[in-house]
Amino acid sequence: MDSLKTNPAAENSGLEAFSKATCRFCGNNLKHTFVDLGMSPLCESYLSMDQLNQMEPFYPLYVYVCDSCYLVQLEEYVTPEHIFTEYAYFSSYATSWLEHVKNYTHQMIDRFGLNKDSFVVEVASNDGYLLQYFVEKNVPVLGIEPALNVAKKAEEIGVPTLTEFFGVECATKLAAEGKQADLIAGNNVLAQVPDLNDFVAGLKILLKPEGVITIEFPHLMRLMEENQFDTIYHEHFSYFSLITSEKIFAGHGMTIFDVEELPTHGGSLRIYARHADDDSKPLSDRLIALRERELEAGFTEMSSYADFAEQVKETKRKLLAFLIQAKREGKTVVGYGAPGKGNTLLNYCGIRTDFLDFTVDRNPYKQGKFLPGTRIPIFHPDRIAEIQPDYVFILPWNFKDEIIEQMSFIREWGGQFVVPIPEVQVIS
Repeated sequence: MDSLKTNPAAENSGLEAFSKATCRFCGNNLKHTFVDLGMSPLCESYLSMDQLNQMEPFYPLYVYVCDSCYLVQLEEYVTPEHIFTEYAYFSSYATSWLEHVKNYTHQMIDRFGLNKDSFVVEVASNDGYLLQYFVEKNVPVLGIEPALNVAKKAEEIGVPTLTEFFGVECATKLAAEGKQADLIAGNNVLAQVPDLNDFVAGLKILLKPEGVITIEFPHLMRLMEENQFDTIYHEHFSYFSLITSEKIFAGHGMTIFDVEELPTHGGSLRIYARHADDDSKPLSDRLIALRERELEAGFTEMSSYADFAEQVKETKRKLLAFLIQAKREGKTVVGYGAPGKGNTLLNYCGIRTDFLDFTVDRNPYKQGKFLPGTRIPIFHPDRIAEIQPDYVFILPWNFKDEIIEQMSFIREWGGQFVVPIPEVQVIS
């Protein structure tokens, strides 16, 4: 149970700041460590050439688990405004993700009978990647996106976008204008909200009496089972099981009535929520079955969270052992992708240009910049064909099939792919 002891930094230094941390949902004092990933920069804060000779802020990547509601969470070290006002992540650069949300659009229209008289809102709508498909079907939409640079891209493709952070204030304003939604979508946003109660309360205000909310987020069960520690970073404040999600929505007068298990982002949940007094949507069998699986796996028992930290340390050891051997053999190793999760992995493991010569990314916003913390340069994907490396290290491993297909030409010179999670795998 060592990994569940009180934060040693607080015990040994006499600093009380850590021990005074409280759960962002239930307010309980946070006393138990889930994992300590050391110090890390903000994972989407890519550096320009001019910034390489400047100081770079690092923050603790220290994760707690609440022994009351079982929410796994980081403290809020920086404000959402600091992280998301200008953001480097554009959803539209992942082809398989676009296919995923296009299928979602068709599914929602068919299941809930959405049409030209409906209204769909997406919170954290990014560059319009999802709502564009509702627009194509003549379903009225509104995106809510705080990042100015990303929201601009959505407007350019015809997706009306409100540029602000979502919460009670935003929802109340929209509801007063008669803009309550039949469907509210939120993909990979719940984890990025420091004030969970304000956000979920806002969802309730914005939802029509018989409307539906769908929220997608990485499933904590899969994160733990498959050692996906690199999905932990400062931009993600919380990590959810179904059981904890039900507690959070119930705390705001809503009921989760259905759930889907998805392959996206290494294994995600799509929860379906309604107002608690909306009896038209009964609880599904798959919701009841998943809740039972989580109970059997011990997600309401603190002892079940105890082993994760040691799994993470062993993954680091195995990855460094592989890279050390490759370099001693004179092999060339380069990266593919510059995702947030990759920056957690590289900074925690201490992997810099001594192990990874460079990485590449399809996003022009990142090309010519450097990864935060490790200062690894980012190039256009064409660089791989020029260099012909021995190994291509796939940082966004959740898109590994898509990337391996795109980059299959590396086999022409005997190149191999390396996938780091759940543990090091070489794919030839």
